[in-house]
Amino acid sequence: MKYLIKSLLMVTFLAIFTIQLHAQQQDSIPPADTLTTESRLKTGRVEPYWLTVTYDKTTHIIFPSKIRYVDLGSENLIAGKADEAENVLRVKAAVRNFESETNFSVITEDGRFYNFDVFYSCCPATLNYDVQKMLQIQEKEKVNDVLFEDLGSNQPSLTQAALKAIYTKNKKLLKHIGSFSFGISFVLKGIYIYNGKYYFHTELRNETSVPFPVDFMIFKIADKKTSKRTAVQENELIPLRTYLPLTDVKNGRTERNVFLLDQFTLADDKILVIEIFEKNGGRHQRVEVENMDLIHAKPVTDLKLIF
Repeated sequence: MKYLIKSLLMVTFLAIFTIQLHAQQQDSIPPADTLTTESRLKTGRVEPYWLTVTYDKTTHIIFPSKIRYVDLGSENLIAGKADEAENVLRVKAAVRNFESETNFSVITEDGRFYNFDVFYSCCPATLNYDVQKMLQIQEKEKVNDVLFEDLGSNQPSLTQAALKAIYTKNKKLLKHIGSFSFGISFVLKGIYIYNGKYYFHTELRNETSVPFPVDFMIFKIADKKTSKRTAVQENELIPLRTYLPLTDVKNGRTERNVFLLDQFTLADDKILVIEIFEKNGGRHQRVEVENMDLIHAKPVTDLKLIF
């Protein structure tokens, strides 16, 4: 009887073991597949840059575009954007003489992803880095675009290239949209369209001896004609990107900029109003854009602004 019970227990154990082994084999990835997966990941890996940091000095990294995201690999590092500078990152060691290697990652507004391996050094040979200069010296590499929700399917690198090209070429496509008062002129030089986005090219000129400090700028859809008894309906449009920061216009100087907005059209009784305001002053400028101007926007690709 004991022998029979022992045999039954043995059979039951073997059955359970066989079922568990079979389940593990079904759920696990064969070694060959694991090697294939690793190989595929390696073909798309982002090679890191490396730098050294120290505790008593700050390292600065200048990026070609505004910084949108920073992630630190460990508590051995502290980092943050420099005051009043959107494209400069400050990095330093939070702990003296940390031994283990760490890293940090940065995403910039032009869609580029950067990864840095970081080591501690008591006396770093270099404290300040210019990423733009490095990229110019190196051979042209494939850009790893990080897609942003506000740009939709538009690649940030191409968007940045279009903004830069419109600004650099400085073509005057429109001659009828502008304002002039108090020695200040504000004109809309061109409207471009690409993949569901508008590019507005503006110019602000100061012909006086008094500087024009820019406070802010507004794009809004407003009614063409309003009576005093009618409530004014306005819809503000927020630019997705601005090529250059809004800065003061010194006496006798001209400043230009390019603004990126989502595509839209206007009803017959609506206009697009663009206003720029002077800080602590009253020399505000206003221009109006009709729907006809929007629908005749120049395709960016026709001007060969994107390569």
